[in-house]
Amino acid sequence: MMRFYSLISSLILSVFLLFISGSGSLRTLKHLTVRRGGSLAVPCSYEEEYKSHCKYWCKGEHWISCDIVAYANSSSTGISVTDYPSQNMFIVNLKNLQDSDSGWYWCAVEIDGAADVRDYVYLTVSSDPAVWVENGRVIGQEGGGVSVQGFYSSEYKNGEKKWCKFKDRRCYPVGKTKTSQSSGVNIIDYSRGSFRVEMIGLQESDAGWYWFSAGLVGVTVHLTVTERPTTTTAAVTTVPTTQKTTTTAVTSASGKSEKPEAPTNPPDEETTTCGFGKPMESVEFCIAQN
Repeated sequence: MMRFYSLISSLILSVFLLFISGSGSLRTLKHLTVRRGGSLAVPCSYEEEYKSHCKYWCKGEHWISCDIVAYANSSSTGISVTDYPSQNMFIVNLKNLQDSDSGWYWCAVEIDGAADVRDYVYLTVSSDPAVWVENGRVIGQEGGGVSVQGFYSSEYKNGEKKWCKFKDRRCYPVGKTKTSQSSGVNIIDYSRGSFRVEMIGLQESDAGWYWFSAGLVGVTVHLTVTERPTTTTAAVTTVPTTQKTTTTAVTSASGKSEKPEAPTNPPDEETTTCGFGKPMESVEFCIAQN
């Protein structure tokens, strides 16, 4: 009989933990830290089926009473939430963070007629953060390399250090890791409160969000990988000196001849609109339901 009650208690506890932390349908990081007055980006990934759903950022220790701070593709003072459906991810950008901004937050996806999908993260803002990096955004070239310089407090001197890619949760420990024939990751822990992450032989697939963690506390870094420039030989054509060169022109409504404007490239990222363009009663309903 005791074993039966123990089994029931374990089952109830498992269901409760699943309820408060959401499911694998949406994931974020668990404990992030940032220096006072600094900025931080929080990545939140979701399943393919939620591409067109409303995403939002909520503040509060308890999900049932958290306050919605911003919807996707909208912004408030120091906060913006941008949805990238092509990557199944939305990013929460936080600026000019102060000690009062420390606390529990939730990445969430609105589900009509059912409980919203969500996952929580704890944010610590202080003058001397547990972990921080010199630059939260780095750029490298295909075939080249990048390095990230960071620091951690003395209490994490003996904590496990890892460099992880957010998309697939692949992590690299301190030391050298060969990822392919020509690329690899090297993490150097100087054991004096500083570390360096070196990535060589970059490939396009290496681009994305990463985080460095010491113990259970981490900080995010975004890596952009640009194409390697190609060297081309331009064909040279000799033009007789008597021949004039001409440029294509268009005639404006006023009759003046004008050079055509260079085309502008479309945005690289595809986004969805959430909150804006919806009837006000729909937005109010969204808030009331949460």
